[in-house]
Order: sequence, then structure tokens, then C-alpha cells
Amino acid sequence: MSKKNKPQAISWDAFQSLGNPDNAPDDPAEETKTDVSHRRHQKIRVLLDKKRRGGKAITLVTGLDETDDYISELGKTLKKMCGVGGSAKNGEIIVQGDHRDKVIDYLIQQGYTDCKKSGG
Repeated sequence: MSKKNKPQAISWDAFQSLGNPDNAPDDPAEETKTDVSHRRHQKIRVLLDKKRRGGKAITLVTGLDETDDYISELGKTLKKMCGVGGSAKNGEIIVQGDHRDKVIDYLIQQGYTDCKKSGG
């Protein structure tokens, strides 16, 4: 028998854990950041930005401490509510045009109490 085909020796403990699901390691519990209670403590800033865009204004939402999936869904909702385009990347939501008042009203409805206009 060649060395390639020779079975590898394993310990008795490793052998027992292979077939018994009771000995399998526990899966780590996933933490969800969509809990409403932590939204009160986030400092959300909604600002008007015209830099590097040829003079066209955008509404920029910063300070969200949420998962990327949640930020993406929130961005889709804000864009649909305002009837414009935009994007959600790097923890920020960009909505085309000046829609600061609508965005702030919606975020306060969602439980973000520390949501303020900033800049421009």
C-alpha cells in the first residue's frame, strides 16, 4: 500500500465527534442590530451635499450603526418614498435631491430619536 492511500490515524475523541451530533461544537449565536432599543442612542446626521457633483444636491444620511443589509433596505425605502434615485454604500445612504425633511421625518418614525439636519 502506498503512502497516498494509507488511512490517517485519528484520536478516539476525534472519532467520536465525527458521527455523534451531540458532540458537535455549538454554533455561535448571531447578534442582530435591528433591535429598536439601540436606535435611540445613534446620532444620525442628514446633510445636503453639493461637492464633486456638478452643483447638483444630494441628501446624505450618516451615522447609522446597522448591518449593510439593513442600510441597503432603508436606502431603498427612502429612495422609493422620495421618488428619486440614490445608493447605499460605506455605511451611508445617498438620496438624489434635497429631501432632508422627508428623510428626517421617516427616520424619527422608525425610532431614531437623535436625527438632525447638519450642514448646508
